[in-house]
Amino acid sequence: MVKITHSDNVPSLDNQQERLDPWWIVGFVDGEGCFSVSTFKNRTTRSNYQTLFEFVVTQGERSKSALEAIKNYFGCGNIYINRRYDNHNYNLLRYCVRRQDDLKNKIIPFFQKYQFRTSKREQFEKFCERFDNRESSETIRQGRKDKI
Repeated sequence: MVKITHSDNVPSLDNQQERLDPWWIVGFVDGEGCFSVSTFKNRTTRSNYQTLFEFVVTQGERSKSALEAIKNYFGCGNIYINRRYDNHNYNLLRYCVRRQDDLKNKIIPFFQKYQFRTSKREQFEKFCERFDNRESSETIRQGRKDKI
């Protein structure tokens, strides 16, 4: 894991100036992450359907520190454990961001600035398009008009 420091202070885990290299995060997410949009029935909503936007990075339990470092970098999301009951010795961990404000203000701007150079870029762009369409639909439903 590559770290960039922005000060002359001695590096430590408590040092807020110490940050992961953003390109390391892009590479890690390229291999181990996804941007997903799921729609499922939910009778409590007006349309009877709910759409869930999610940024996820998955890693084996032994690599928890990598997920914690990414979580600390973004300052949002949670790490969940997916217990395994098959022939694998270690559980899976998922760093997951679902909160729409965090997606809009942290995750999406980060990956717009530090763009993927693989097919993951297309997945990210489709995710952003659906996310933007969600915001437009919500604004229309609530009768709001954004001023330009």
